[in-house]
Amino acid sequence: MKGIAALAAAIALPAAAWAHQAERVHRRAGTAAEIGGTALGALEASGLGQAMRESPWLFPAVEIVHIVGIGLLFGSIAILDLRLLGFSKSISVKRLASHVLPWTAAAFLLIVPSGIMMFIAHATDLISSPLFAVKMCLIMAAGVNAALFHTIVFPSVAVWDSEEMRKLGPPPSARACAAASLLIWISVIACGRLLADF
Repeated sequence: MKGIAALAAAIALPAAAWAHQAERVHRRAGTAAEIGGTALGALEASGLGQAMRESPWLFPAVEIVHIVGIGLLFGSIAILDLRLLGFSKSISVKRLASHVLPWTAAAFLLIVPSGIMMFIAHATDLISSPLFAVKMCLIMAAGVNAALFHTIVFPSVAVWDSEEMRKLGPPPSARACAAASLLIWISVIACGRLLADF
């Protein structure tokens, strides 16, 4: 009996996911039809936009790639940010940055194309969503924060990351950038998750 119940549950989960995706496709297809005359409507009406909405597997596959990219991005950034906040002081900030920042850059190769594809599928819905606007503003804020860190704070890393100074921890400016980075990226992830339901 337990085996049959487990089998039924295993079958029901993909069926529920399929039903949810189909309902989402139907609801958003109607919205796209209403705004078909706009530039955003033209994006949605493109072959890629239609394929993303109509294929039962394409949108979820692209979404998975996007989530993997976000995991890689946030993971690599969080490791460096936590070090800048004073954790794992025995590890050189400069050496850690040289290891994780290439992974951060690689994450964008997954995030940007998949994000564009998901936007094309539901451009009119997303552009009218306050959550999407907040998410985009937060991503810009993260970029400004990273630019400030790499142009103002990080150039002096050889001084405050030397073996003699390391026990004191990074300067307040580095800690502030790290704290802001963590907060901003967590907020970006939260907005992205909420966009799926609102």
